[in-house]
Amino acid sequence: MEDLKGKVVLVTGASTGIGAAVAKAFGARGAKVVVHYNQSEAAASAVAADIQAAGGEAVTVQADVRDSQAIKTAVAKSVQAFGHIDILINNAGGLVQRVPIAEMSDALFDDILHINALSVLAFCREVVPLMRARGQGGNIINVTSVAARHGGGPGAYLYAGAKGFVSTATRGLAKELVGDKIRVNAVAPGVIVTPFHDRYSTPAMLESFKSCIPMGRLGDADECTGAFLFLASEVLSSYVTGQIIEVNGGQYMP
Repeated sequence: MEDLKGKVVLVTGASTGIGAAVAKAFGARGAKVVVHYNQSEAAASAVAADIQAAGGEAVTVQADVRDSQAIKTAVAKSVQAFGHIDILINNAGGLVQRVPIAEMSDALFDDILHINALSVLAFCREVVPLMRARGQGGNIINVTSVAARHGGGPGAYLYAGAKGFVSTATRGLAKELVGDKIRVNAVAPGVIVTPFHDRYSTPAMLESFKSCIPMGRLGDADECTGAFLFLASEVLSSYVTGQIIEVNGGQYMP
């Protein structure tokens, strides 16, 4: 994937989990990586240090993805560091809380939809004009979830719905931006062992999820990176847009 060398990649939510693995994977292939984080400054700095130790270039930027002004500032700092953005990976998100419908609050709805859905559009809103102005196209890869297909686990319907929004918006944006040579695709991870599930899933839940996976095991973050690299590479996927790659061990086969 020599065509990724020198590309500027902004990875949101890159301090841990899938985002961290993706940031390191791009760095290992010579990309210049912007490692976005919210609260996990030390973890984000460690990811950037790993990329630099491997001979790559990386910087960190902070933003609460619920704050559109903070997103604008983070994108501006990314451009200040590397001059432009070739690839935007909208990975930041979170389940926030599992809750039965009778206990759902309007505030929780707003929080989950903002973190997982509006943040994707807010980053795109800032980055797309930069890609258009540069006139060399670009690449946007959103992160959705297998939950968008099957509704999620117990009490996760808000998260699943937000990811369903991301999946549909990915297709809509692909149509809107194709004339600008900006490809828009998504990756839909299944049950991946990351801090996400440490926070939101019990061991019993994980065993239940595993029983529904034909491969008979949970995935790990590094197993997701190939899909992102494929979608980002013009050599490998120049005719691919508006698509969602499922990485779930066979848990869901559309």
